[in-house]
Amino acid sequence: MERLKIRYLALILLLSGCQMLEVTNDESIEMIPDLSEPKNEETIESNQLVEVANIEPSVPEIISIWEVLKNEAVIKDYEIDDLTLYYMNQHLKNVDLFENYLENSYYFLYYVIEELKRNNLPIELAFLPFIESSYDPFSISSSGAVGLWQIMPRTAELLGLKENWWVEERHDPYKSTDAAIRYIDYLYKRFNEDIYLVLVAYNAGPTFTAKAIQRNSRRTSVISYKDLSLSAQTRNYIPKFLALIELINNNEKYGVDLPEIPYSKVVDKISFEEQIEILNFSDFLNLQPELLYKLNAGYTKWATDPNMVSTFYVPVENKAKYEMNGQEYIQSQKINWISHDVSRGESLWVLAKKYRTKIDIIRQVNQLDSDTLSINQVLLIPVGQASSNILIPFEAHVVSEGDTLWSLARKFGVSEKKIIDINNLDSGSDIKIGQVLNIGNKNIYRNIDSKKRTILYSVKQGDNLSKISKLFNVSIKTIKQDNENLDIIRPGQILKITIKAF
Repeated sequence: MERLKIRYLALILLLSGCQMLEVTNDESIEMIPDLSEPKNEETIESNQLVEVANIEPSVPEIISIWEVLKNEAVIKDYEIDDLTLYYMNQHLKNVDLFENYLENSYYFLYYVIEELKRNNLPIELAFLPFIESSYDPFSISSSGAVGLWQIMPRTAELLGLKENWWVEERHDPYKSTDAAIRYIDYLYKRFNEDIYLVLVAYNAGPTFTAKAIQRNSRRTSVISYKDLSLSAQTRNYIPKFLALIELINNNEKYGVDLPEIPYSKVVDKISFEEQIEILNFSDFLNLQPELLYKLNAGYTKWATDPNMVSTFYVPVENKAKYEMNGQEYIQSQKINWISHDVSRGESLWVLAKKYRTKIDIIRQVNQLDSDTLSINQVLLIPVGQASSNILIPFEAHVVSEGDTLWSLARKFGVSEKKIIDINNLDSGSDIKIGQVLNIGNKNIYRNIDSKKRTILYSVKQGDNLSKISKLFNVSIKTIKQDNENLDIIRPGQILKITIKAF
C-alpha cells in the first residue's frame, strides 16, 4: 500500500503534551454542575459492563471494533490541513509503534464505546484516551492529570471519583470512564452538540471555551473552533484527533494493520465482600499480576480496603475459572490488611499488642528505618481473621555452620517447601554458609515485594530527571537504574518508573 509521503511545515507550533488541562480556577469550577451521580436510577450501574445489543447468541461472526467506529461515527467530512497531516506523519514514521499504540486500548475500548452510545454521544470520542494517555490507566502528567482520561484532582472531586489510602479512582479505567463520559455529556449539551467545541472544552475547560466564544469578533450564529483565540496546545488538539480518525478510517491506504479487537465484551467483573490480596488473586486466576493491576489500576495498594466491597475486572476467560473454584479461593483468604493512622503516644509495641501481631511484621511490611513513629503516619498492618491463623514474621536468616533446610524449618516452624518456594531454590539444592534466606509467610514476603509497581511515563516538554523524581517520589538514581543508566532525556521518550504501591 502506498503510504502518505511525509511533509513538514517550515513553521510548526511548539508541540506540547496531550494531557487534559482541566479547570484550574474557582470561577470555572462553579460553572460545572454536580456530575458525581448518574442521571437516574434506571441507568446501568457505573461499573457494569454493557452487553452487545441485538446480536443473536448463535451467530459466531466476530465484528471488528474498528468497523463499528468507522460505520457509526458522526464525523464523516473533515479537513486534512497541514497540522493534521503533520500528526498523521508522526504516527506513520513508525507504523509498528502506531499499531501497538492502538492495541493499548484492547481491554477498554469496547467499554468506552458502549458507554458513549448509552449516553447518545458520538462514538469517535473513544479516541480521546489515545490522545490523553495512550490508553494507559497508570498515566500521570506533570500537571497532576491522571488515568485514561487525564482527569485533574478538582474535576475528579466534582465527578465523584474517590481518592483515599486504598484507592485512586482516576486510575480506575472503568470508573474514570463513567465519570469522564458524564463530563463529556455535560460539555456536549452545553456547546450545542458541536463535537469540535467539546474537544476544545475538554482540553481547555468549559469556562475558557465559553469566554473564547463570547470574545469571537465575528459574532456569527455558527461558531467554528477556528474562529476562537486558543492556545497552541488547544489548537493542536483537534488535528491530533482528526489524524487518528483519518488513519483508522483509511488504514489500508496508509499501510496500517489495525489490531484485532472484537466488538464484544472482553472483560467481566467479580465482586468481593472480603479483602483481597492482588498477587494471590492473580495466582489463583493464573493471570499475570501486571495485567490484573492494569485492569484494576484504581487499587493503589497490594490489597483492597477491608471495609469496602471490592470489584475486580478480569478477562472473560479468567472469570470462568473463578466461577468454578471461587468459593474455595475465598475460604483460603485468612488475612486482613488494615491501614492505621498513628496517634500521639502510639508505638510499635502498642500497635503490635492492639492488632495481635508482631513488631517485626509491622516494621518489615512498612519498611521502617527506625522504630520512631510520627503522628498521622499511615502504617499497613496485617491482621489475622481467626485464632488458628498464626502469622509468621518475615525474617532474613544468614546461614551458619550446621544449618540445613530441615533444621531451619523446625526452628522457624515452617515447612522446607515453603523456604524453598520463598527463596526460589531448586528442590534438593544445598544451602551455603553466609547465604541469606527469607523465612516466613510467603504472602507477606511477596506482598512486600509487590509494594513496587512499574509504570511507563512519556517525557514531556520541559521535563528533567529532577522534576520526574519529585513527581513520582523516587530517586534520580533509581530512575537511571531502571532505564539503562540514562543521563539525557528528550520529549516523547518512554521511561520506566518503579513507584511504591504504598
